[in-house]
Amino acid sequence: MSKGRFIALEGGEGAGKSTQARLLADALEQRGIAVVRTREPGGTIGAEAIRQLLLHPPNEGWNPRAEALLFAAARADHVEKLIRPALDEGRWVICDRFIDSTRAYQGGGGGLSDEDIRALHRLGSEDLYPDLTLLIELRPEAAQKRLAARDPDGSDAIGGRSAAYHARVAAAFAAFAEAEPARFVRIDGEGEPDEIHARVLAALTPLLETAQ
Repeated sequence: MSKGRFIALEGGEGAGKSTQARLLADALEQRGIAVVRTREPGGTIGAEAIRQLLLHPPNEGWNPRAEALLFAAARADHVEKLIRPALDEGRWVICDRFIDSTRAYQGGGGGLSDEDIRALHRLGSEDLYPDLTLLIELRPEAAQKRLAARDPDGSDAIGGRSAAYHARVAAAFAAFAEAEPARFVRIDGEGEPDEIHARVLAALTPLLETAQ
């Protein structure tokens, strides 16, 4: 039995990652590929509990260091209990966000060093990285329209941060993609979900060919 593949979808708020993760999982299952669709923070009971602490924090919230530690703890549980077992069983894991979100949000947005975040990842998740990371990119004004329709009552503690913060996040994601072209594929997030899905499938063609 061959080892499964690990695909992460990344991007800023309102980029459409969750929709594309669902469409991708459905398309892979139609090809006869066993799929696990999950998200971060979350995916396991422990990680989902930490998700609530991160997105709906008590009192004044967390500083970037505390956030990074909480994300690393949630990811460690997620990797050990869900992601690695699924990959070892030959299933493909489709994950809505992974380590690069922490690098972009708590690093690029929050000012933590990339090396510190990667060190936490080495400790907590044994340096597991996706086989392919799909970075869905969207203009800020288009993202705001989607967020207004999706979250009419307002965003969570992280999504609701300033435009300047999210601009730093977007710049960090772009820098990662430029630095690691073998792992990242940049996807144009403009257009209807089916159009973006077609771009996602095109990006996965090399991996799909090896799975035949």
